[in-house]
Amino acid sequence: MLFGTDGIRGEVVDSPNSDEDAISDLLENRKVSARLMKLVGEALSRNVPVGSQVIIGWDNRPRNAELVEALTIGLHLGGCTVIHGGICATPGLHNALLETESALGCMITASHNPVSDSGIKVFDSFGFKTSPSLEKEISELVVQLAAEEREVDESELSNLSTPDTIFNADSAHQNLLIVRLAEFSGMFAPPSIDKILIDSSKGAASEWLSDFLSKAGIEAEEVSVSANALNENCGAGEFNPMDSWTWEEAAKDPHVLINSLKKTTAGQIIAAALDGDGDRCLFIQSTENGCRIVDGDEMADHILRSANGDWHLAASIESDLSLISSLGRLDAEVHFSQTAVGDRWLSNSLKSSNSNVLGVEDSGHLVMASPHPQGGRCLVGDGVASMLAVLCAMACEERAPAFTKGFKRRVSISPSDRSKWTGDNDLANTVEHIANKKLGEMNRSGLVGESNLMLLEKDGVSLGIRNSGTQAKTNVSLRVASGKDYSDALAAMDQIVKALRVELSN
Repeated sequence: MLFGTDGIRGEVVDSPNSDEDAISDLLENRKVSARLMKLVGEALSRNVPVGSQVIIGWDNRPRNAELVEALTIGLHLGGCTVIHGGICATPGLHNALLETESALGCMITASHNPVSDSGIKVFDSFGFKTSPSLEKEISELVVQLAAEEREVDESELSNLSTPDTIFNADSAHQNLLIVRLAEFSGMFAPPSIDKILIDSSKGAASEWLSDFLSKAGIEAEEVSVSANALNENCGAGEFNPMDSWTWEEAAKDPHVLINSLKKTTAGQIIAAALDGDGDRCLFIQSTENGCRIVDGDEMADHILRSANGDWHLAASIESDLSLISSLGRLDAEVHFSQTAVGDRWLSNSLKSSNSNVLGVEDSGHLVMASPHPQGGRCLVGDGVASMLAVLCAMACEERAPAFTKGFKRRVSISPSDRSKWTGDNDLANTVEHIANKKLGEMNRSGLVGESNLMLLEKDGVSLGIRNSGTQAKTNVSLRVASGKDYSDALAAMDQIVKALRVELSN
């Protein structure tokens, strides 16, 4: 399987001498090459009718041009028509896919990963990310293609790498955000914040977001333009939901946004950070002696506290909100779903809902309904739209009380031999035994989309163990509902982490 939690990602390297080596480089060493991307393009072309239109967008990583060129060649070899959407955010590519009515959308990015990495996210014609079953099929096709005798005339490569059409995905995305801001202002209230620092991770939005906000009456300064490269000491990708700083710590922090902050009155939203491909957002709020992250859970809560009508909230297993049975809204009725980690699972849970919808991960992924260019609504995770929705929700005069956070802790075991954790082997049984001994009999389950997840839950306590889909690490997450003593749960987690380190790090 070539795909991880969210597409294919890895360090970009020079192409090896054979297709088989290109595949091995990814599977064994997490390395991506142009040769691999050409294979992926050919495989994708075999999953759509001959002559289908495919649009490609990309973020500003130094070696993305060669990956885009190789993907274009592969798609052309399979008989597809190719549109280049240019440098854009992932939600910009999503919108461009729907505007051009393409059969597939391909975003060349590695999201919040270091700038030396890249990869691909794939969307179907409805704007949904590929399913594991389709990714398995594409992976198998890549292996089959590598085994075939296929020669491409060097003289043909120039034509094959040239797109059939150009579409300005970034500009179309900005136009859509004007519409979305008007919608959020009508649903809640126009944003009332006067000034904010913005860190777009030196991604596409760093070129226009501050001007966009200024036209909406918000004084904004983009700080990531001074960063050395995309995601390098900038953006949301380097933050954890529980991060906080004193003002003294902030002044010394290497992150360009944090060390740009100035001491101010406690309780104010003072900054917002996007990740490299612009599909998630985190806020920063001033505190009595510093500042802290406002994570995706709190952002979603701000929206729901100002909401009316029926809502369907999907929350991943790492979200605080999935532990809460009632949020005490003003007029909103909220139906809950718990999902696997990844915004595609949020979308999958919400796509058949007739209510207002909101998907949330504490990392800052919020999935909301957006106008479909061809009419109706679609689902998308968009960092700028999330920021606008929260600012509008916070401007409402009447709001329900904020939810009370419980205790949360997340530990990553890295490096990890992920093959040793399956969620249902002897090691998983050992972990369950540790939890049961400390906390009493726990309910053990899994979730669609997380084949190696083991979820242990009981009376407001949740322990989840899962392999990362993008890096060689295994994550242990503990959540304890508000008002419950968490000392025993924390002790159980510490024992579990210790046992896993012994087994997975060797």
